[in-house]
Amino acid sequence: MKIAVGSDHAGYQLKLAAIRLLIDKRLDFVDVGCNSTDSCDYPDYAKKAAELVASGQCDLGLLFCGTGLGMSIAANKVHGIRAAVCSDTFSARAAREHNDANILCIGERVVGQGLAMELIDVFLCAKFLGGKHQRRVDKLMAIE
Repeated sequence: MKIAVGSDHAGYQLKLAAIRLLIDKRLDFVDVGCNSTDSCDYPDYAKKAAELVASGQCDLGLLFCGTGLGMSIAANKVHGIRAAVCSDTFSARAAREHNDANILCIGERVVGQGLAMELIDVFLCAKFLGGKHQRRVDKLMAIE
């Protein structure tokens, strides 16, 4: 599994923690930036990560900003992306299992680092259940 990872300045510390988690889990990843806490624009990094996932170069994505919302909105503009903002493990699991979400967005100003690592772990381990959920995801994709 290969993961696209990105953040803006407000999510930079969570991105670093997520990268440490991915290294510990021996998962391959691509860091699309940013590379500091200097002010920057989240759409730039959301687009880079989302395009890697949409093209199949990465299997899933992790994006971090202050709330997770900006990253989610930007990533969802890319055809084929289903980015979900999650702040609890139930939603992170359901996003993968029911919605076939391919990018998890987390807000560093909303979720503490410990919980964020749990969300990432749950998201990466969960699998899309298909079945009736496939019909619904197909309808989502038809909206694009």
